[in-house]
Amino acid sequence: MLEDALDSEGLIRDISEEVADVEQWNSGELKKHVPPGSLVRISAPGSLFDARYVASAFSAFGAVNVGLQGIGASPVTTPPPPPKGKKGQGQQRSTPKASTPPPPQLEDSIPDFPEINGTSGSVLRSFVQISRGIFAPGLHINLTPVTGVLIGARLQEGRQYLDSEADILFARYGTERQEWTLMGSVGSYGTAETELPEMDFYNSDGSVNRGDFAECMNAQMRNLGRIGFIDLPQYPGFSVVPFAVYRSIPRAGAVALRER
Repeated sequence: MLEDALDSEGLIRDISEEVADVEQWNSGELKKHVPPGSLVRISAPGSLFDARYVASAFSAFGAVNVGLQGIGASPVTTPPPPPKGKKGQGQQRSTPKASTPPPPQLEDSIPDFPEINGTSGSVLRSFVQISRGIFAPGLHINLTPVTGVLIGARLQEGRQYLDSEADILFARYGTERQEWTLMGSVGSYGTAETELPEMDFYNSDGSVNRGDFAECMNAQMRNLGRIGFIDLPQYPGFSVVPFAVYRSIPRAGAVALRER
């Protein structure tokens, strides 16, 4: 209903063709003509992602191998590949020195199992740690209209955005790219800044300037988003505040034409 109302008033713009044009991204024209706050509709190839599902899948992989070992069977021989780098790199988990145990994390559900072709429980736990850092745990829709560009939206639970458990959602929709339609407001573009401002947030009398301090910290966050370490838009892509998200319904005639 909202989409129809916005369409009838000419308040929403379909930018599916623009985002599929590499030149629009390279020239910066897209950001100029579709600034933050613009109401847009985008249909493009995309996929769902949820760090919770990564943890669940890897936990299942580890559990199966532990179970096979328990009955004397051979372990699965096609595990996820070990990370690139020096042998053993990233396979040790740091142990907190605090006396109180840390809160449970997603990766804690992955059991240890006999190493298979360089892959072990600690390697899979590392992948889950990376997943929950780059994409905050929860359901995300990632549109990739052209190579190297990501348009993302975090689908908040309780707002009727594909509300279901992660395992059920991925059992239904899979992990492959499909055509999705995302409607909403452009949130923010990824930063192209490569230099950080000086950490100077003091007033002349020695007091802290709260505005300058906030900007210094936000610049640090933008930089972490630029290198892909936290859940922020990455240049040249942008985020969307979602109003609706749905998978495109193929028409029988269009499918027949594509098959020809």
